Amino acid sequence: MAAGSARQSPMAAEPEALRRAPTSALLEALVAEAGGAEVTIDWLIERLGDRGFGMMLMLLGLVAMLPGVSAAAAIALMLPAGQMMLARPRPVLPRRIGARAVGIRRLGGLLRRVLPALRLLERGIRPRWPTPFETTKRVVGVAVMGLAVALLTPVPLSNVPIALSLVLIAVAYIEEDGLLLAAALVLALLLLGGAAFLAWSTVSAAGDGIGLW
Repeated sequence: MAAGSARQSPMAAEPEALRRAPTSALLEALVAEAGGAEVTIDWLIERLGDRGFGMMLMLLGLVAMLPGVSAAAAIALMLPAGQMMLARPRPVLPRRIGARAVGIRRLGGLLRRVLPALRLLERGIRPRWPTPFETTKRVVGVAVMGLAVALLTPVPLSNVPIALSLVLIAVAYIEEDGLLLAAALVLALLLLGGAAFLAWSTVSAAGDGIGLW
């Protein structure tokens, strides 16, 4: 069942302080607020506050690491990616995808493993290499769309490096760190190249097997 709406969101209670808080602190506050067994993707998006697209990409990237839901996360990622490519101001998901349940225990366990690395990363993150906002949003949207498609590749554990790349892009985008974003986009490009090579190899092997080539 989704977490109740009666509980006041800490993000709503302290908007100014949380806007300055590190991303890791925002994620901890989100999981602590959820409390229940499950929440919906819509519930998560509603509480992302002003960080909008970036926090949504990060949460979906984390969800994509979980076994069994990476395909659903990939489809969900395509929607904000398309909206970013169109430079829309805020993310919006269709009701059917937004109502998808995410287990808080599994998400919380994943965060406990990821947060130490994220906090370490945050020590070196700061706003730098400023880029035009709309252009950056569109470029990130294109990269995320490609990674979302790559997440659908039926290769065991291939979702983990792709999801990590998504999280890295999201952190850089949220914190307006152009240097980190450039590095994350290069990593995404390498992963996409690897996925394309794997797909071509699979198709070629299948073609050889039935005598097409």
